[in-house]
Amino acid sequence: MAHFHSWESACRRPPPAGRARRTPKAAAAPRVDSWRVPRDRARAANEVVQMSRLAYSGPDTELAAALERDVVDASPGVQWQDVAGLCQAKRVLQENVVLPLLLPEFFQGIRRPIKGLLMFGPPGTGKTMLAKAVATECNTTFFNVSSSTLASKYRGESERMVRCLFEMARAMAPSTIFIDEIDSLCSSRGATGEHEASRRVKTEILVQIDGMYSQAGPAERRQVMVLAATNFPWDIDEALRRRLEKRIYIPLPAAPEREELLRLALKDVEVAADTDYSRLAGLLEGFSGDDCTSVCRDAAMNGLRRKIAGKTPEQIREMSRKEVLEPISMGDFLQALQRINSSVSKDDVRRHEEWRDEFGSV
Repeated sequence: MAHFHSWESACRRPPPAGRARRTPKAAAAPRVDSWRVPRDRARAANEVVQMSRLAYSGPDTELAAALERDVVDASPGVQWQDVAGLCQAKRVLQENVVLPLLLPEFFQGIRRPIKGLLMFGPPGTGKTMLAKAVATECNTTFFNVSSSTLASKYRGESERMVRCLFEMARAMAPSTIFIDEIDSLCSSRGATGEHEASRRVKTEILVQIDGMYSQAGPAERRQVMVLAATNFPWDIDEALRRRLEKRIYIPLPAAPEREELLRLALKDVEVAADTDYSRLAGLLEGFSGDDCTSVCRDAAMNGLRRKIAGKTPEQIREMSRKEVLEPISMGDFLQALQRINSSVSKDDVRRHEEWRDEFGSV
């Protein structure tokens, strides 16, 4: 016991002369993951601010906040005049999306708004631009959905996200749900190698589309339009094909549309007087809208290539903007056409036209 008391007294003994007493260290801050805390704080802030704006009262507020950050675009900023040609597609969209918002009393009963609309055609023909123009012109909330948006590693969460997406769309109505490359989400059920989770997601999408107008009375229904786009319409499920009542073929641009597209793409740059738009439109036969834009972009770079030829990086850095700018000439377009070919094959166009003749609905 003597040793024990001496040990206790030693612990209470003041430090020797010349040695400073060590102050106790402050409690160390708990270790946190720097990538996790800001995201959680942002999520909490978004839930408070954004959910009040959304007026969403469902049980999955966290999923709703995550979906809003990923897919909601309140103003895509694309006008009808930004889309060259496609008069028939614009007419169908205006009749089935714009008019029900302007005349809701007229679109009742057999005239009810359609549940969904499918745009199909070769890649690069303007399907996404049309969907954004619909959201902008109609002043609706735009949900831009892809397969990665609704993907989750947790069992059953993908279906919850689909349900939450449609509930958010109804809460923010009038709204537009645009599902790009819908064939990756809703391919034909029963295919070889189909996973159970993928089948459940497809079923939930079908149920939500079919039940958009059946859960409320006529006075409480809210306008929610499902726009879908695909380059492989023959791969989508037949039940989804029925629910997408309008199926519009978006073809390759014709000569007048290609000329209009060239003028739209070059409206912000200086073009030489010798440029013949009609001739260029004829040379771009079989090109998609994106291909025409690529030709314009490559032609606009030819002047810069000539200016910097043989110069060092230091000399290029010292060049002013006026020294680099040069009008785009007809020769620049001809050089670009030698380097760029069409990205759409004739077989692909033929297959789309055959599907249009069998299942198209305008």
